[in-house]
Formats: sequence, structure tokens, C-alpha cells
Amino acid sequence: MNIPDDILLMIPGPTNVPPQVLDALGSPSFYHRGAAFKELLEVCTEGLKKVYQTANDVLILTSSGSGAVEAAIVNVLSPGDKVLVIEGGKFGERMKDIAMTFGAEVDVLPVEPGRAADPEVVRRLLSDHKALLFVQNETSTGVRQDADLLAAAAREVGALSVVDTVSSMGGMSIPVDEWGLDAVAAGSQKAFMLPPGLAFVSMSEKAWEAAAAARMPRAYFDLVAARKSLAKGQTPWTPNVNMIRALAVSLELIFAEGLENVWRRHHALGEACRAAVDALGLRLFADREHASDVVTAVHSPDGLDSKELVSRVRDNHKILISGGQGELAGKIFRIGHMGCCQLDDLLRTIEATAIELNALGFACAAQEGLAAARAAYQAAMG
Repeated sequence: MNIPDDILLMIPGPTNVPPQVLDALGSPSFYHRGAAFKELLEVCTEGLKKVYQTANDVLILTSSGSGAVEAAIVNVLSPGDKVLVIEGGKFGERMKDIAMTFGAEVDVLPVEPGRAADPEVVRRLLSDHKALLFVQNETSTGVRQDADLLAAAAREVGALSVVDTVSSMGGMSIPVDEWGLDAVAAGSQKAFMLPPGLAFVSMSEKAWEAAAAARMPRAYFDLVAARKSLAKGQTPWTPNVNMIRALAVSLELIFAEGLENVWRRHHALGEACRAAVDALGLRLFADREHASDVVTAVHSPDGLDSKELVSRVRDNHKILISGGQGELAGKIFRIGHMGCCQLDDLLRTIEATAIELNALGFACAAQEGLAAARAAYQAAMG
């Protein structure tokens, strides 16, 4: 099998994995019911609570991030429950599909791709809804929602907030308790600097109360069972022990850098990427006020298919950026800057992208983009 191991991943996930984490992944396996695993699980759970900024339970699942989203939904709802889903991209659409699959009565607030939902509109639409479902950071469009205001709107009518933070948790400050978020899903392959395979869900006391009455089917994703097992230092099913060992290393790296420094670096990288986009004469796809700090979406120049740009950057520079998804295929490209990404990684990507844009007929000055990125990064880092 020819799987390249020298590609710089500048996509919205999976992200590059630090060597210390790779070493942990390659270490010998061990027993998941023993004392060593119990200690490891406690360390990781407490670390995740710090990243989530919560005193709530945070449960570790062996699954993709979408598994955490499904778990968050099915553990607090019953068939027939009325929910409002904010749909502004592929992952908002996925939340809608999960809720519908399990029998929820789904109202959809469609949001123009590249724009954030207006909390006042959400407030007016919410009535007898059991929950508000939304993606805090939509990687398909590069948009960050005002999660604090959306959660506040849900609380006004007694609705739960079920939030997908798969791409943003760890890369942005998301104070779960301060914002009153009820069920919050995240995944390993983004800002946590791990491969895909682990997922995390935090549950507020209000969410646990809902879980006690919820009747949507669940077995593997039964969070009540996961909570009972966690109290014994275990998981209800066989976990990916090497991934959890690697998670402990990832958390060590995050805390060694300092959580606030990690968030500052991600914000600075976002500012740098946006500044480069402007300097190259390109247009951001996302509303600038709600542009993500972990992925930047960019309009393709007129007449240029972003799929060709992605291929050329990969083949000629060994850097992988992303194109658009669904109706945005060929129309936008996306640069991820999360996890262990550093300024040099972003500068290398900006230069390669500028070179290939020129080769495809869009004239731009790579050095101007690089200078703008450096200046914006330094200004944001302080």
C-alpha cells in the first residue's frame, strides 16, 4: 500500500500528530480492566474537564467525533421530541439527519453557508422545543457560531443545548459551564493532535436529568452506562487503550504550552491566514466576524476549480489542503490550522498555494501574503 507519510496536513482534520503522541500510539497494548488503565482514565478525564472548562462529567468513547454527536443527541431525547437544528453546513446537516433518524420532530433553521445564525432569530423560533442542536465551528464553511448566545436563547425556553465542538474544542476557548452548554461533543483528530478514534461528551446536570427520561435507542452509546463505568475507573466496552494513552500525552503537551497560549496560537494562526487571504487578493468565504480560528474557507477565484488547486498543492509541494464539500465542491478551498500547527507550517502552505494560484492563471504576490501573515500573527500573539 502506498500511503504517503511525508504530507503536511493542512486540512480541517485529521491533523498532524506530534512525535511524542506517535510514540505513545506505538507502545505495547495493556489490560483495560487493570489498575494502570484506571489511573490513566482518571488522568485523561480530569485533563479533558480542564479543556472543556467544566465541572461536569466528560466521557471518553472509542468512536469518531460523529459518534459523540450521536451519543449527545440520543441520550437526552425521546422519539417525538421537538428540536430546532441550525443548518449552515455539512455538519449541521448531519446533526439534523441523526435527530430525524432516531425519531425527533425536527425544525430546521437554514443559514446561508458562510454566515452564522442570528441568536435573535433563534430566540424567536424556539418555543416548545426540547433542544437546540448546532455546530459551534462548522468546518465545511469556516464559520464559528456564537455558542454562548445560542445557549442562552435555549435556556430562556427551558430547552437543552446540544453542541458539536468536534473541530474546535481545544483550539478555541469554549467555557462549557460559563456558557451553560448541556451536551457537548468533541473528537480526537482535530485540536487534540490525535488520529481519529476517540470522542468526548460532557453532560450537564440538566442533561443527565433528561437522560433519565430519554427513550431514543442506544446501546454502545449509552452514556448512563459510561458514567457508571467511569465511577469504577472503567469504560462499559473495550476501549482503544493505546489511543487513550496517546490522549494523556496530548494533554500533557497542551498543558505544557498552557491552555490560554494554545488558544492564543490558534487565534493568531487564524488571523495570519485571513491576512494572507486579503493580501493575495482572495475573498474569505466566512463572515469575518464569525470566521473560525481553526480553519479558513476561501472563495476560489472566478473560473478556477478548487479541486485542481488542491491537487497541485498536494502533488507539487506535499501539502494537503481541502476543497469544498457538497454544493461548495470546486467553489471554495479550506486551510486547516489546528492542533500542533505552527506559523512555519502555515507560511509554507500560503506560499505553495500562491505559487499554484499563479500557475492556474490567478495573479498574486506570494511574498505579500507571507509578509501579511507574519505581521498578523505577531500582532495577535502580542
